[in-house]
Amino acid sequence: MTSQKKRQLFGTDGIRGIAGEFPLTIESTYWIGRALGHDLLKANPHPKVVIGQDTRESGAWITERVASGLASCGVDVHNAGVITTPGVAYLARSRGYDAGIVISASHNPWTDNGIKVFSGDGYKLPDEHELAIEQEIFSLLESGETVPAQQNSRVPEEASLRREYIVWLAKSVSQDLSLRPLVDCANGAAAMEGPELFRACGVQADYLSVSPDGRNINENCGALHPQVVAKAVAAAAGKYDLGITFDGDADRVLLSDAGGRIVNGDAILLLLARDLDARGQLPGALVVATTMSNMGLEVALRLSGIRLLRANVGDKYVLEEMKNTDAVLGGEQSGHIILRDGEATTGDGLLTALRVMEVMARTKRSLAELTCDLKVFPQTIKNIRVKEKVPFDQIPRIKDSIQAAERELNGNGRVVVRYSGTEALARVMVEAESEDKMRSLTEKIAAAIQGSLGAN
Repeated sequence: MTSQKKRQLFGTDGIRGIAGEFPLTIESTYWIGRALGHDLLKANPHPKVVIGQDTRESGAWITERVASGLASCGVDVHNAGVITTPGVAYLARSRGYDAGIVISASHNPWTDNGIKVFSGDGYKLPDEHELAIEQEIFSLLESGETVPAQQNSRVPEEASLRREYIVWLAKSVSQDLSLRPLVDCANGAAAMEGPELFRACGVQADYLSVSPDGRNINENCGALHPQVVAKAVAAAAGKYDLGITFDGDADRVLLSDAGGRIVNGDAILLLLARDLDARGQLPGALVVATTMSNMGLEVALRLSGIRLLRANVGDKYVLEEMKNTDAVLGGEQSGHIILRDGEATTGDGLLTALRVMEVMARTKRSLAELTCDLKVFPQTIKNIRVKEKVPFDQIPRIKDSIQAAERELNGNGRVVVRYSGTEALARVMVEAESEDKMRSLTEKIAAAIQGSLGAN
């Protein structure tokens, strides 16, 4: 596999940055569209794509510029409007498009945006493919060719595309979901689809953050702030069966139980794995998570006779491992859950929420009951802003601090130090049997990184 380090534009989840700054300028977004068009023409002389966006105010002009670049190559562009990322993935494969493109920066602030690309089969592009597209982008940027002026004219939206995705989701569950959740849509893409979907499934939901204005996406709401819905559920004292909270493009979801306890991606994986296994639908009794999943998940799964494999952070890498091992369930602690026992090809927060509620309805057990035996090792994650991403093993001070922490833990905990795939951050994750040891080791490693690479 091509190393991610060699890619300059694509991170773990597409191209991402501040809207209006490179690589998301008026000029560069046109060239990105054109490069994608050139790539599609290699396989089909008459390609067609579906494009969608979240609720950021920059989404409209970036969509127009990418679509213009595609159209300049003769690509037929269909616009789904505001739609979740997995919605575009579904449409790409179900309607025979050559690609699906999402204009979104997921959980990032409204000032950011991004471009995610799915192939016609609904899967994210492999690293090697992204690198080839990058090379074409840079070639076009350096060509000296004149960039057409911004037209301020969007490809007409096709509302039927979003409805088609909602109908598919509603049909994916067989159980009557007569539950009462409180749903936080993060003022993002789920605000357009969540209410209609849950109504179709008989879910009697109330909603938070369903009034996007272009600048309030993820702002003190959604999966970045799961305590918001959790506190509201707890304050309602028995009114709700659970809380549900999505991120900006709804490819991930976090939950809270009826008592207001946050239920993260690890607990969701445990719940779904046990249900699938009990029904004979978990091949190899195997679940794929990442290096960030808590040791408590591994222990709880082992007690149920289920193995846990760990992939690199990033749902595309989880999916790669799932495909290699024929696993049907995988995901991340952050709430990206991938269910391959049906037609899904990427993490889908709406689908995951439906499946959790289906388990609750089928078993007649609360979310707290279904996840109560997950004993979480104390874990902390500290972010350090860095000026450059130098491999940690090339900096003796950092390398030594990591090795010292691992020796001190002696197998009774974990240390994971990595760079963010979407931001200039180093992330230090430490699990230990005690809070004091966890925090002490985290601070020592973070100090080494700050002293060597810190961006002040």
